[in-house]
Amino acid sequence: MTTETPAVGRPRAFDEETVLDRATEAFWRHGYEGASLSVLTSAMGINRPSLYAAFGNKEQLFERAFARYHETQVANARAALDQPSAYASIEAFLRASADGLTDRAHPAGCLSIQGGLACSPENARISELLAAGRAATEAALHERLARAAKEGDLPDGVDPRALARFVMALSEGHAVHAAAGASREDLQASVDIALRALALRA
Repeated sequence: MTTETPAVGRPRAFDEETVLDRATEAFWRHGYEGASLSVLTSAMGINRPSLYAAFGNKEQLFERAFARYHETQVANARAALDQPSAYASIEAFLRASADGLTDRAHPAGCLSIQGGLACSPENARISELLAAGRAATEAALHERLARAAKEGDLPDGVDPRALARFVMALSEGHAVHAAAGASREDLQASVDIALRALALRA
């Protein structure tokens, strides 16, 4: 009686996390629809069969890339919001966002904005995925500001949900401007004006 040993698949010749980071940058730079399979495989340094074997199709690859990106962004947002006051939390969030949007270590702007600005109807799921990611960040803001309201840390009459939406709208607008070439100094100056306008300090 003989015992057969199951065939072992050939090990991958690339680090999955590294090529996923490269895919993220390609999607960030070109958008979902602009990042063709040729652009992706060239950026990732692998061929199409390897891409399909490791990540599935293009949509599945984007989902993996965005999940990895979003996890980092949410962690950064929550760290910024872990401040002792509503004002300090909003300031930390907006200043960290301005720094991140103009960081030269990656494409300017934000993947959740650039990734799906011009998705066609057949790729509506991508736009929905990105919108859900932005909504999660806004929810974290709202949670922090709602707590501030309960603690008496917001002026009377300030709606925590509306304030969270305002802060997100400002951050998302900054993402568009950063992608168009706005500098860190430009965005930080805008943050200065917004903080003065908010006048949340006691």
